[in-house]
Amino acid sequence: MEADLSCSWDSDDEYEKFIQLMNPPRVVIDNETSTTATIVRVDSANKYGILLEVVQVLTDLNLIIKKAYITSDGGWFMDVFNVTDRDGKKLSDEATTSGIVDYIRKSLESDSCFISSRRRLVDVAPSVNHTSIELSGTDRPGLLSEVSAVLTDLKCNVVNAEVWTHNDRAAAVMHVTDDATGLAITDPERLYKIKELLCNVLKGSNKTRGAKTAVAMGVTHTDRRLHQLMLADRDYERSGQDSPSGNARPNVTVVKWYDKDYSLVTIRCKDRPKLLFDTVCTLTDMQYVVFHGNVDAEKPEAYQEFYIKHIDGSPVNSEAERRRVAQCLEAAIERRVSEGLKLELCTGDKIGLLSEVTRIFRENSLTVTRAEITTRGGKAVNTFYVRDAAGYPVDSKIISAIRQAIGQTILQVKDHYKCPKSPPQESPPRFLFGSLFKSRPFYNFGFG
Repeated sequence: MEADLSCSWDSDDEYEKFIQLMNPPRVVIDNETSTTATIVRVDSANKYGILLEVVQVLTDLNLIIKKAYITSDGGWFMDVFNVTDRDGKKLSDEATTSGIVDYIRKSLESDSCFISSRRRLVDVAPSVNHTSIELSGTDRPGLLSEVSAVLTDLKCNVVNAEVWTHNDRAAAVMHVTDDATGLAITDPERLYKIKELLCNVLKGSNKTRGAKTAVAMGVTHTDRRLHQLMLADRDYERSGQDSPSGNARPNVTVVKWYDKDYSLVTIRCKDRPKLLFDTVCTLTDMQYVVFHGNVDAEKPEAYQEFYIKHIDGSPVNSEAERRRVAQCLEAAIERRVSEGLKLELCTGDKIGLLSEVTRIFRENSLTVTRAEITTRGGKAVNTFYVRDAAGYPVDSKIISAIRQAIGQTILQVKDHYKCPKSPPQESPPRFLFGSLFKSRPFYNFGFG
């Protein structure tokens, strides 16, 4: 895994820790002010990546961020979030809110490599439970089936995995265990063999784009790593096609605000879970800092506004850089938007299960556009988004045949994810410093 796994104890890191000890983070949950959402306020000494860290924690807790106000000019970070649960309800359980406070505070107080250093992109810690495999390369029908078959032949059991495809590229983070021991694979020769064989599968007959594999005994934040893998693989470079299924692309603009020497990024697109995480993750991994921001996701269309600078203090200066920022944010938004029919599989876990299921998909001319593989208490709980390999609508007769082969109660058909058919309605630009600071600084968060 191409990452700096060692902590660097340089003076910058030590100074950050000193400031943090002198100014411990403060997390307050307000359930009284707003009638529709729980308000989470976070105050802390400022450090690079802190916004992503807080958003990541809220997202990992399955909270939906309806509004957010962000400011981090100077040495202090202040954030206000309006959040709900997955059902759109306030967090009424006191134990839940107390746990959220503790979880956020402990995360911000941590002195892990991921938090303190600008140079490190991935949080990697030793693990004896599984081996982490990262893959990226050109997408093609049946690719997941081929990868799964190789892992089964190598006596590897896939216990967790997430697979994304976008713009003819594919990336995956898979956690595997040794078939015999149920633990991580540690033999260097075997790890090398796994890496080489998977790389050959990813390459296939493609001579123009490379394939990458990495194997390590470690853990990482899967969603963030997938964004990094696809960003590094330049999936934001479009090969002439429009957005998936002809749907409207996200509306992303990047302009320079000369008065304050910031660049203003505005995003309008259909709202969905984890949208804020995806955009903030991408800005952070591109080494931009969000100094101020305003997020509104209470309507079907989400609006995000960020005032950013590069970590060296410069705004987005060139047209090429502006275009690249916009393209990368568009890609980050689209990666999680899954095309195809949603299928859910729930059954007892066994060695080679993923290989068997994806083989049946491939033999019936279906390709997997996204997959989430989990194992809970000996049960496999998997979600697949599939479409016809030739680009035609998925035939209901084929789905019936697949369910017959796998098991009617084991494989269920869920609602198809639909993207907006028409572009979002244009609305006048909203500027954070002009409207939020002066006229209604806390109105949107229930403080007014």
